[in-house]
Amino acid sequence: MIRRLRIRLTLVAAASLLGVLLLIMGTVNTLNYWQILREADQILNILKENQGKFPQREPEKGEWAPGRMSPELPFESRYFSVLLTEEGEVIATDTGRIAAVDEESAAELATEVLRGNQEKGMRGIYRFARYEEEGGIRIIFLDCSRNLSTFRSFLWASIAICLSGLIAVSALILLFSGRIIRPIVESYEKQKRFITDAGHELRTPITIIDADTEVLRLETGENEWLSDIQLQTKRLTALTKDLVYLSRMEEDQKQRPRLEFSLSDLAEETAQSFQGPARVQNKDFRFRIEPMLSYTGDENALRQLFSILLDNALKYSPEGGRILFGVEKQGKTISLWVENSTKEALPQDLNRLFERFYRGDPSRNSQSGGYGLGLSIAQAIVTAHKGRITAKQGSEGNLRVCVSLPD
Repeated sequence: MIRRLRIRLTLVAAASLLGVLLLIMGTVNTLNYWQILREADQILNILKENQGKFPQREPEKGEWAPGRMSPELPFESRYFSVLLTEEGEVIATDTGRIAAVDEESAAELATEVLRGNQEKGMRGIYRFARYEEEGGIRIIFLDCSRNLSTFRSFLWASIAICLSGLIAVSALILLFSGRIIRPIVESYEKQKRFITDAGHELRTPITIIDADTEVLRLETGENEWLSDIQLQTKRLTALTKDLVYLSRMEEDQKQRPRLEFSLSDLAEETAQSFQGPARVQNKDFRFRIEPMLSYTGDENALRQLFSILLDNALKYSPEGGRILFGVEKQGKTISLWVENSTKEALPQDLNRLFERFYRGDPSRNSQSGGYGLGLSIAQAIVTAHKGRITAKQGSEGNLRVCVSLPD
């Protein structure tokens, strides 16, 4: 549990940091790309106003926002333009200011842009602008390869820096997470120790009360008060036993014995022991167990798991209801499931069934005598074997509890 808590804390912190980094990196790179397009459009506007060429004179202030046009701009820019008719026939091309494009390639690009009916946009590494002038439609292309190369370099650098920072911070959080959750760990350990110690301490007075009650019964005879004391004593004994067992199951699993045994025989033996009670209660109990299945684990704990699931199905299914139990191997896992018809509607969040003392219907306490610990113990047993247990709605609205154990 503590290990899962540390991993979950690290994952949540890493996901939060990743979200912030993606937001920052996305914003910065989007603004960077937008600035490239803005500068390209400004240059295209100058070329557009001069029929695809730079002016011979320096423009007046205000013609080239936000300041004056650099005298080096005409020599730094690589561009070409194509004049076409509205039908797409090429009238003239000007490729004198670029070496990477010939007249044929320029005409093809311009024809594609004309068909696309866009005023401005990108074609590969070229930013283009289309406008009408006397004699036809002129399309000007500006080479943005240098700026785009810088943009890509910055993008990959920012990704590398963000990933490095994310890995470094995640490692630090994982390293110091033990200190962060130390108060939780100490509280959890104290809780388990209290449950175990209290369970052992309660056994003696409960045993004495039960023995004294039996002595009184022998001296005074049967009466409803003594019977009620004995009944509640048995319930308290069962509750204490369950709490201690649950606490022990959540302790270090390395101390628990793991031996190979026949899982099929264990499941069949447990299922047969429930046939009699099911028949008495007029319930249809059927099971299907794959033969020759072996498993390495805690045999007593798994016997308890089978008993809990079948007892739970037997208690909370209506008279004349149906109970199905199955064990089979699926790939590298062993799958077992118990399905039973239910007396009342299932809760919306079925995973709450595994919470301690949870009951979908509080009135079931007096009817079944349970405390809502059975499925919590089942979950602890499955977790101890590195498996997974879930509850879902089966066919005809039945409750289906599924367990998957790694082979």
